[in-house]
Amino acid sequence: MPADYNGRWEMVSNENFEDVMKALDIDFATRKIATHLHQTKVMVQNGDKFETKTLSTFRNYEVNFTVGVEFEEHTKALDNRMVKSLVTWDGDKLVCVQKGEKENRGWKHWIEGDLLHLEITVLDKICHQKFKKA
Repeated sequence: MPADYNGRWEMVSNENFEDVMKALDIDFATRKIATHLHQTKVMVQNGDKFETKTLSTFRNYEVNFTVGVEFEEHTKALDNRMVKSLVTWDGDKLVCVQKGEKENRGWKHWIEGDLLHLEITVLDKICHQKFKKA
């Protein structure tokens, strides 16, 4: 049985987010606002089906997926691109590969103790965010 990602998760750290946003060609003003945001993740997991919301005072982002099923994702609240996303299990980690105009793009989620980790990758840039279960 995979890890249980259900719950509300509050951001406790956000390392290298600006570098990842630069790699996505996000404008200066948006980057400055986004680096100071406190994000909340709400995840609803039903087996391999996920409903996820990332909430902040600036923008909200919602993505729903089924592990193992490729889908088109419009990253509107992020960098406003269309990507083909595929999320798979690697043990208890959720691993997403996003195919589009930016190389080496994707993310990984995993849980250690009471922390939800998110590693975002674009090109050669990596952001590591941590969230504590609320």
